[in-house]
Amino acid sequence: MLNYFNANKKNSLKKLALILNRRKFKQKSRSTIVKKILNEVIKNGDKALIRYEKQFSQVKIKSNSIKFSSKEIVNIANKIDKKLKKSIDVAYERIRKFHSKQIFSSFQFKDKFKNELRYKYSPIEKVGVYVPGGTASYPSTVLMNCIPALVAGVKDIYLTTPSLGKSVNPAVIYAAKKCGVKEIYKIGGAHSIAAFAYGTKTFKKVDKIVGPGNAFVASAKKEVFGDVGIDMVAGPSEVSIIADKFSNPEWIASDLIAQAEHDIFAQSILITNSKELIKLVNLSLKVQLDILPKKKIASQSIKNFGLAIYATSQSKIIEVINTIAPEHLEIDFKDYNKIVKKIKNAGSLFLGKFSPEAMGDYIAGPNHVLPTSGSAKFSSGLSVNDFLKRYSLIKITKSGIERLGPLVINLAEHENLEGHAKSIRVRIEKDK
Repeated sequence: MLNYFNANKKNSLKKLALILNRRKFKQKSRSTIVKKILNEVIKNGDKALIRYEKQFSQVKIKSNSIKFSSKEIVNIANKIDKKLKKSIDVAYERIRKFHSKQIFSSFQFKDKFKNELRYKYSPIEKVGVYVPGGTASYPSTVLMNCIPALVAGVKDIYLTTPSLGKSVNPAVIYAAKKCGVKEIYKIGGAHSIAAFAYGTKTFKKVDKIVGPGNAFVASAKKEVFGDVGIDMVAGPSEVSIIADKFSNPEWIASDLIAQAEHDIFAQSILITNSKELIKLVNLSLKVQLDILPKKKIASQSIKNFGLAIYATSQSKIIEVINTIAPEHLEIDFKDYNKIVKKIKNAGSLFLGKFSPEAMGDYIAGPNHVLPTSGSAKFSSGLSVNDFLKRYSLIKITKSGIERLGPLVINLAEHENLEGHAKSIRVRIEKDK
């Protein structure tokens, strides 16, 4: 089932990197189509949104109402199942509590010349959240993207989910209402990203766009970056699991499947020093996949991108992990602390046998919007900090410019920037 890879051989890490890159290359760029869509929305606004939504979602209705009314939001939210409502309420509180610990403090100080130096944080004003799916959409996506913005103090949060002419999932609307979302739109795809980036008669133009989506949505976010901020260009989900002969193969297999059922491009990787565990996990995968509702998706994901990496030493296991830089990393070793200390690249770590990644997806508290496709080597998961702007304040005294100014002049002249040097020099000469 899982493709076997021996990490103990010479140059194995280079070969592993090549295998991992194949998945990236198979996800084709949609930039040409997306650019056309963006330009159409910029030019024709709501008309373009409605036309594309009806085309891509195959909607056959005449309605041009692309925003939920306040009455619709209340009515739909009230239809939520009581058990699901409780689950969302608990998840909301846990996620909010975790993110509330992330608030950064502004600071200020004076140096020996009485110069005042400050660093301040302020929230982004308007944020757009993309939630995939319509009837198959995810309230967890709403919570994970809206709550850190809420904690940061973002004034206006807007949300869009493809639901024109469709019945929308009440859980998504309830979660959005709970998070204080100001307006909810019924549009999906690259055209909704364009609407958030540039605004239309109905869509509010935002300062930053967050939330997952398909290849078209990801490509659109990449194209509009610079005109607006984005959280990240995330790829399909992935998990790596470190396990040994003491691990439960059924549990390991279920965690691999949990990622594989997301997308045919999702990647599930087992890293172990036990060949016997690989054998048992493969047997369990076959049994569990046979009864999985999303068997076709998960099976294709595991067949094409699933890996069982055999590594005999702990040092090699760590090298493998830091090469993969996985979105999610489960460590099912009894003594996991020794490994954790040496992990440099991972989006989120799940420690011990009772910490499956699915807990992090919904209710643990930390954010599930994480770097994928090796980007954990240079980036982090979504946090309150992503919704805050940081800026410095500088007040230089007469004494400060007299003592430090000549040093600035030296540096400016060295860089052949005489205008910089003169802006300092005139102040020093004037006050002599």
